[in-house]
Amino acid sequence: MAIREIKDVERGDIANKVEDLGKPFLTDQDDEKESEVNESYLMVIFSTFVAVCGSFEFGSCVGYSAPTQSSIRQDLNLSLAEFSMFGSILTIGAMIGAVMSGKVSDFSGRKGAMRTSACFCITGWVAVFFSKGALLLDVGRFFTGYGIGVFSYVVPVYIAEISPKHLRGGLTTLNQLMIVIGSSVSFLIGSLISWKTLALTEGLAPCIVLLFGLCFIPESPRWLAKAGREKEFRIALEKLRGKDTDITNEAEGIQGSIQALEILPKAIIQDLVSKKYGRSVIIGVSLMVFQQFVGINGIGFYASETFVKAGFSSGKLGTIAIACVQVPITVLGTILIDKTGRRPLIMISAGGIFLGCILTGTSFFLKGQSLLLEWVPMLAVGGVLIYVAAFSIGMGPVPWVIMSEIFPINVKGIAGSLVVLVNWSGAWAVSYTFNFLMSWSSPGTFYIYSAFAAMTIIFVAKMVPETKGKTLEEIQACIRRET
Repeated sequence: MAIREIKDVERGDIANKVEDLGKPFLTDQDDEKESEVNESYLMVIFSTFVAVCGSFEFGSCVGYSAPTQSSIRQDLNLSLAEFSMFGSILTIGAMIGAVMSGKVSDFSGRKGAMRTSACFCITGWVAVFFSKGALLLDVGRFFTGYGIGVFSYVVPVYIAEISPKHLRGGLTTLNQLMIVIGSSVSFLIGSLISWKTLALTEGLAPCIVLLFGLCFIPESPRWLAKAGREKEFRIALEKLRGKDTDITNEAEGIQGSIQALEILPKAIIQDLVSKKYGRSVIIGVSLMVFQQFVGINGIGFYASETFVKAGFSSGKLGTIAIACVQVPITVLGTILIDKTGRRPLIMISAGGIFLGCILTGTSFFLKGQSLLLEWVPMLAVGGVLIYVAAFSIGMGPVPWVIMSEIFPINVKGIAGSLVVLVNWSGAWAVSYTFNFLMSWSSPGTFYIYSAFAAMTIIFVAKMVPETKGKTLEEIQACIRRET
């Protein structure tokens, strides 16, 4: 059943009001319209701020083990193998959380899923704080892993479903920005305070803020409509768009899309390989594969060792430089994503990753051949910094934005779980194999990653539609037409 054409509400009524603000003389009616628009933007931005507390928690969990390794091992008398289990069990918990994330968010709603995740993380951090040996430490780390596995799916999905289309890309990209900030803050603060204090402060604080903030933000209107909660659907949409904004056309568009999907059988895993949804699944899964297999977790986790291997006496300066590059570049990506579009940004990003990998690989090749040795350290640092900057501006955030946009709501839970599981599995595979690959061939490792970056450009050019400036319903209609 074809979905009828949806009127461009957000580019119509609301956008026209914004344009009117630039006129030289404003009437009282114009002032009222400006107030309405600002009110709607404030609620969307506040709701996004609450949701990305989960993203900050994600970054905090990932960054926790790096600055606390020596102190935890010393205080609890852990072997290297026991601490390695503590670090890696986070990924196992995240995989399980990823598998269940779609079901949890479809059953209890986006807010319910975030609330559940926060409770798991709080339980995990409390267990870490009270641990006196490896067992309770690992249990706590597993719980936090499960929580961030769900967060990694539900946060971008919630933001995408509440945002006006002209703000959706930038607001969804805040997910990646807050992950980066959470990880960086964890690393910096962890160098100054004890591991128990770090667990109680940076671990618990974002969860508490999230739980408190969830009491004041609306549920996703699209989820409410799918759940058949008509009255709550309209209240949530009015709250997000402003109480005096005419939501009729947008509400009809959302409900029309959901009604069209309701006549279809309930989605099962086999549906993901059908012609109807196959293109969306291929796009979502492939972008996550490329995101991980350009090597980000290997390069990020072992940056210090990489710089030492390239000839530096210490890797601290390089890792500090990485931290200084990541945050502002991710902010730039947040600004650009709704201006340049998703496709150009991710292809430019992949091109930068390709260049960074080639430079870094070449530095190791020159060192191995004892050629231009004075250039080797600079090439290595320059290549890694170019790589990190390029990844932060596009390959880091954009696949998550596209994942939140391309799936119809009836398969979003099961398809999103698959995509997030692929991402976490790729993260584990790359971080596990990086040292083995570097032992085999340092130049070859980076050249392999550069090949994946080149394949990303080709794949995006051929397969990925531009989603900038389209409603979620329009995106899915566009994908169906191209199938």
